[in-house]
Amino acid sequence: MKKSEGLGVESSEKVIDAIEVSSLTAAAHELKSPLALVRQLALRLDASDVSDEQRRLIQQITLTSERALRLTSDLTRVARLGEVNDALFELEPINPEQLCRDIAAELAPLFEAHGRSLAVSHRVHPLLLVANRDLLRRIIMNFSDNALYYSQPGTAVHMQIQALTKAGTIRVGIRDFGPALSNDMWRKLQKKLRHSPQAIHARPQSSGLGLFIASQFAEVMNGTIGATRHRDGATFYVELQASRQLSLL
Repeated sequence: MKKSEGLGVESSEKVIDAIEVSSLTAAAHELKSPLALVRQLALRLDASDVSDEQRRLIQQITLTSERALRLTSDLTRVARLGEVNDALFELEPINPEQLCRDIAAELAPLFEAHGRSLAVSHRVHPLLLVANRDLLRRIIMNFSDNALYYSQPGTAVHMQIQALTKAGTIRVGIRDFGPALSNDMWRKLQKKLRHSPQAIHARPQSSGLGLFIASQFAEVMNGTIGATRHRDGATFYVELQASRQLSLL
């Protein structure tokens, strides 16, 4: 009698991870409509005759629903990463500082509503990296949302761009002022993040979903994500290949 063959441990984990991602994507689809409705209703209320305090609360509802919609959109985008010859994921030379400034301007109302600010470190000589503009934008937005959630009121979140000459890469980091991370946190998380969301124990309210999405997007662009530990927070970053095309700026 032939012995039946079962899945190995690694294969079983991959199947489970695939089911988890599929479930997350299905949940994202279900959440889009109610979140969009909440945002639309808030916008209608904002146009009515309300007190200043009510208007402030309505604006917070609008901004929070938009933040949640970004997350659901990212989840559905993750499901498409395996598609072949998808023009949405083409790579091109990008000025990361300009992209960060555009994102900072877009997120400014959300940060102000929560008593925080968002700053972009200026570089005298602009850098270019190779990325998909939409995916890179989503990673930076994701890290910025995370920094907003964990930074203390009255603090400024910093977007930083750094050239790693020896590696031939450009690092775009988001520095927050939240709970400190343990020394071995990232080493433990890095391998697991390739397959499914992993919670960050130093930040118990985080599911790790945003990091999982960012790692998936970075991998498509031949890049990586990482974290630098500080006494008063952390810098989450994405590292991508530097472009050889000279900047005309």
